Amino acid sequence: MFRMLRARGLIFLGVIVTAGSLAALASPLGAAASSTPRPARLQMWRQAIERLGLPGKGCFTASYPRIGWQRTMCAAAPKHPYPPRPGLHVQTVGNGVDYSAEVSGLLTSATGSFDSVSGGATETGQQNGTGPQVANTFSLQLNAKPFTTPVCAGSPNPGCLGWQQFIYSTTFNEVFMQYWLLRYNTTCPVGWNTFMFPMSTDIYCWRNSAGGSLSGGPLTVAGLTGTQLTGNAGAATDSVVMATGSGSASASGADNVLGISTGWKGVEFALVGDCCGTQANFSAGTTINVRTTTHSGTHSAPTCVLEGFTGETNNLNLAAHPAIGTQAHPAIISTQTSAPGFPSCAAAAGIGDTHLTTFRSLLYDFQAAGDYELATTGPRFVVEARQVSGAPTWPNAAVNQAIATHIGKNNVAICPGKPVVGAPPSGRLVVNKRTVNLLSGHMLSLHGGGTVSLDGNVYLIRGVNGDSVQAVINSGHPNWIDVSVGVGRWPETVRGLLANARNNPLALESRGGTILTAPFHFTRFYHVYGDSWRVPARQSLLGVCGGKLITSDPRNLMYPGNINPKLAAQARSVCLQLGVSDASLAVLDACTVDVAVLGTKQAALAYVGVPAKVIFGKIIKP
Repeated sequence: MFRMLRARGLIFLGVIVTAGSLAALASPLGAAASSTPRPARLQMWRQAIERLGLPGKGCFTASYPRIGWQRTMCAAAPKHPYPPRPGLHVQTVGNGVDYSAEVSGLLTSATGSFDSVSGGATETGQQNGTGPQVANTFSLQLNAKPFTTPVCAGSPNPGCLGWQQFIYSTTFNEVFMQYWLLRYNTTCPVGWNTFMFPMSTDIYCWRNSAGGSLSGGPLTVAGLTGTQLTGNAGAATDSVVMATGSGSASASGADNVLGISTGWKGVEFALVGDCCGTQANFSAGTTINVRTTTHSGTHSAPTCVLEGFTGETNNLNLAAHPAIGTQAHPAIISTQTSAPGFPSCAAAAGIGDTHLTTFRSLLYDFQAAGDYELATTGPRFVVEARQVSGAPTWPNAAVNQAIATHIGKNNVAICPGKPVVGAPPSGRLVVNKRTVNLLSGHMLSLHGGGTVSLDGNVYLIRGVNGDSVQAVINSGHPNWIDVSVGVGRWPETVRGLLANARNNPLALESRGGTILTAPFHFTRFYHVYGDSWRVPARQSLLGVCGGKLITSDPRNLMYPGNINPKLAAQARSVCLQLGVSDASLAVLDACTVDVAVLGTKQAALAYVGVPAKVIFGKIIKP
């Protein structure tokens, strides 16, 4: 039943509102009707449209400033599949590589939006999966994490799952829903289309809802900021709603086909190719800030999962550790960029000689020698580092010279390579006790899933669950490895030198459970905490690197004040000249020590862009 309300010159269709909300919305929007709307008023309108709900099943449109849906003719949705990921992960966004938001309960809806898009960005893609590159050809997708569905009852495969997408296509300028039965593995039900990946015997089934057309013409890259795509799951009706930053909206509502409302736990928001496994290609220098907002009846922050579901891609990289918000509408905010990235829901690092930064941003020195457990989330992900003393020149400093990880079903080690006169240092890759010659620009698939890739002097090891290790091999005096460790879920329980105790960014915990809080007393720090994380030679993943393992603890601190003042001043000057911020003295001091000890300007590069918000874990002089 349609009810019409008139207030301050505005007509509201298909909605009952309270007097308070009517006055709050009508006044600012009505005042903007005769002039160019301000972004804040458009945002109010988009939020009102999103909250409004649809009058029923079918297709609808809306235009600013009117807060109401008008029924329109539905269109046929594209007769193309937007397939799931085929299984092989690459480094750019899509095809399984993305940040998804997961909730503890069930999602009732989710919204994808763009906080910002770099000015002048352009994009091209294929229309209908074939042909030349066409400007502004992409899709927006809210993709549900696969879930159990009663429609799989006819499948002989007990692993059959439902998958639902809420999609906007620029080629067809339509919003619609696409439903999937993953690995149905028999003749698809009546009314469903059949899909199979090449070289696979698995049978997938898919079908579409009706499509709702967006007034005002197709969306462009320039119009992404302010655009919102929302998917709603109801007991009887599901719907997809899109509202643009220019004040147009379109929606489509249909029967609950798969029963998503009883199993929706996670969601991915993706800007990717428009169907058929294609790619959206953005211009160089593009940066997009993406927001995925969850609605599950709670203000609790969602869990970040390094996981995507669609087979379409774009050519951008995920920046590391997105922000996880706990606002009234909890969200994950991430960055996609054409610059190189290290995708992880949370990251920690060991840099230089050696300065460790934990998953909760505690920066502290660790100058002991031996094999150490950097991080572990359990038996399927363990990371170890071999630290070598700088003696005799720098007896109170140590550097990483080898990295190893047990990831999934595999043991992977990056050992020092054989020195070649006149050539930069190289690593020796050992996978499951066998040396592998991996060329730069190539990727190795691991047993049971996961990959190892090499790009110049950077090794990247990734597991199927999104856990990862990056090893950067550097030339200095001595050579050293900068290591980054990423986890595929956050929050996550992590132990080791890169972990904090009980989520306290000021606290560390020994293997035996002793908790130390910053500032740390030198003797307890190394002999209680540090020694506990030392790995015996017979148990070490780094045994495949060979050589004699020498263990030792430093006898004194290794801060700028422990270095010759002239050398320290020169090193600090190098750090500042290369762009290391002086906003955090802890970061600048770490850079200063590295440049001095390692004897190269290159040591400062790892600190460029490091945020000043790190917490300093000072060690007290013995």
